[in-house]
Amino acid sequence: MTTDTSLEKRLATIEAAIAQLQKQVATSQSSNWLEQITGSFKDEPAFEEVLAYGRAIRQGDESILETQDEL
Repeated sequence: MTTDTSLEKRLATIEAAIAQLQKQVATSQSSNWLEQITGSFKDEPAFEEVLAYGRAIRQGDESILETQDEL
């Protein structure tokens, strides 16, 4: 069985961990998620292709998708 002292130590450890997690959550919520990911795909070769697909779909040109399905 654990003693009262070890329970108190464990509880203090848990409380400290919770306080740290609460601090992290508060910090991450205050920052803009879009700023965090902006530019993260700039060196990805397929990114331009993904943008082209999105543009074509928005403009109603779904033939680009049919062409890729045939490959």
